[in-house]
Amino acid sequence: MRQISPKLAPVLMFLLPVVAWAAWLGWDQHRDVHPDGSVSGPYEAWQVIGLVLTLLAPLYWAASRSRIAGAVLGTTAGLTLAAYYDWSDDASGLFMIGVVMVMVGSLAATSLVSLLIASVTRAGRRGLPGPSGV
Repeated sequence: MRQISPKLAPVLMFLLPVVAWAAWLGWDQHRDVHPDGSVSGPYEAWQVIGLVLTLLAPLYWAASRSRIAGAVLGTTAGLTLAAYYDWSDDASGLFMIGVVMVMVGSLAATSLVSLLIASVTRAGRRGLPGPSGV
């Protein structure tokens, strides 16, 4: 199997969250009005959970190969750009608060998860026998 260039990995880690955001959240743009007059949405919990689970696979791939900086920065930048693009039509201007929250939250979450993945995969490699079976 062909290896992905270390220079290409951060670009992919940027593009994948943008595509995943469009697939999971980009199509749902209306708010739900409930019979009591309360409003929710536009996203359902299952959509956000799907986005997070989708991003775990490329994050695991990158972090397990010690490409933590590319994984964290690429994912954070991709999600931040997608949120900005998706929410920028908000007339109140408050969308930037949400975009900053996405940026800070994704930076913290991807940093923690990447470091955890990297430490677990390194510990697993140390415990495995070498190629000679010793």
